[in-house]
Amino acid sequence: MDLRYPIGTFAFEGEISQAQRTEWIQDIDELPVKLREAVQGLSQDQLNLPYRDGGWTIRQVVHHVADSHMNSYIRFKLALTEENPAIKPYYEDRWAALTDSLTGDIELSLSLLEPLHRRWVILLNAMGEADYRREFYHPESKKLSRLDYSLGVYAWHGKHHTAHITALRDRLGL
Repeated sequence: MDLRYPIGTFAFEGEISQAQRTEWIQDIDELPVKLREAVQGLSQDQLNLPYRDGGWTIRQVVHHVADSHMNSYIRFKLALTEENPAIKPYYEDRWAALTDSLTGDIELSLSLLEPLHRRWVILLNAMGEADYRREFYHPESKKLSRLDYSLGVYAWHGKHHTAHITALRDRLGL
């Protein structure tokens, strides 16, 4: 198994159906509970274990998910209210190296994800076909990204990082 991608990389081609979006919205809805379950009972020392050699600690992963999903939620709102807005990229590795990610209590990010995802799911469920075809521009990739595809990326993203934690726990018997 590739420890960087315990569930593989995100890949989806073709048209995204309503059924597929419904599944991805369910993933977004369930992430806060699944992430909380993944870290349940871990000690402070265990939270500071990297999920792989050279990788982030479990603590950093939890804070990264909150950082990333806040950014995604804002990108959705920008794309729904502006025509092809350019989003603000960020250096996730630098964010993960900041003190709040290195030492902050994971409960801060776990608690943040719960209402964030509840609001995001309300928004996602209210969106129609035309809304999901809306796009934002990513200056780093120099590409437009459709919201339906971005939904899939973030549904995968939550599972991906949760699997980093659960795979480490399985390997170490935690």
